[in-house]
Formats: sequence, structure tokens, C-alpha cells
Amino acid sequence: MRKLSRRHQENIQKTKNKIYSSLDEAIEILKETSNTKFVESVELHANLNIDPRYADQQLRTTVTLPHGVGKQLRIAVLTNEENFAEAKNAGADIIGNDDLIETITKGDINFDLLITTPNMMPKLAKLGRVLGPKGLMPSPKSGTVSTTLETTLTEFKKGKFEYKADKTGVVHVSFGKSNFANNQLVENLQALYTSIEKNRPSGVKGKYFKTLFICSTMGPSIKLDLTAFA
Repeated sequence: MRKLSRRHQENIQKTKNKIYSSLDEAIEILKETSNTKFVESVELHANLNIDPRYADQQLRTTVTLPHGVGKQLRIAVLTNEENFAEAKNAGADIIGNDDLIETITKGDINFDLLITTPNMMPKLAKLGRVLGPKGLMPSPKSGTVSTTLETTLTEFKKGKFEYKADKTGVVHVSFGKSNFANNQLVENLQALYTSIEKNRPSGVKGKYFKTLFICSTMGPSIKLDLTAFA
């Protein structure tokens, strides 16, 4: 059995059997237990009363947090040559058409997000096996298939990102870094919770949220009371 470090044992004791009804207090303890030598990511883990096997109980949407998540996305755009200038001016890092498809086919994926125009989707079909497992396949629902490249690129560059519930109905999503100011993390967390609540699947019956936890990369789980968002 792996022995826990003294740092981790002390962190666990700070949060053991505690439920936080104040976001300010929860974020304070989150930052206090994010005490490794590197800047940790902070995450929300929401266990929802949904069964994603059913179409009306799936959660997949996008959100733009007020203060971003502390990561600069490298964005690739797949489109016709006449749109290259627009994509470049809007901040795209990689732009291409058939040449980009060939590069992806070889497994050379040097980007975090792929945006495409609708006319290129038929050509992307054969890349499902490459892009799908990495969560990079563009889709209209995620906003990554677009006819307005400038607007779409601007939104994603500002921090817009997609999240979804996994097959067990749990949402795991980052809402910032441990070096963010407390109020920035609180505002990001509130915005993320509101997004999940707003996009409640139509098939959900009764209670939507089962449990809510936040944590840092190497920190302990911190349980939130749902009244913290009231």
C-alpha cells in the first residue's frame, strides 16, 4: 500500500468530514491545501442524477468563465483557402485544408482545439478514429463547426471551452489555477455551476445534483453544500 506523504496527510485532516456552505471558505481551504512546488489546476467534480445512455439525459455544452482557466489554447482551423486570412487575423495558430487533414492523418496533432467550416466536415469523417478519442472532433453542438470564424476564434481565445458528463454522469472540469485570486476562483466556480444548472437535461427527474466537490491537482477533495450556490 502506497504511503501518503506528510503534506497530503495534513491536507486530508484539514478537510476530513467537512462540508462547506460558503464558497469563500471552500476556496480559502482549496488554496491552503494547494501547497506543492508547482501551480496546480483546480477542478469541480459534480456527480449528477443523470444516465448518459439516454439521449435526453446527456450533458455536453460550452462555457466561458469570467477569468478563464489559466491555459492558452493552441487552435487549428480547417477551412477553404479564401478564409485563411480571416482565421489568421482572428488568432488561429494553425490553418490549412487538405494539407492539414494529411498532417492529422499521420497522427501529428499539434493543437488543443480544431475549428472547421461546415463544407470541410465530409473530409473530416475519415479522421474520426484519430480525433474522436482525443476529444478533438469538431461538432456544431460544441461550437467548433462555424461559418463565422472570427467570432468563434475570438470566443475560444477568450477562454470558451467545452465540457460534458462522463458515462457515469459525473462532470470533471477545471475552473482555474491555484495562483488565481480567491474572488476569481469563486466567480469562475459560480459561473460553471450556473452553466451546469442552466443546461439541465430534459430527462432529469427530481434532484439534479447529487454531490459537488472541488480539489486541486494534488490536493484533497473538498465537499460543497448545494446551499453555497443559493
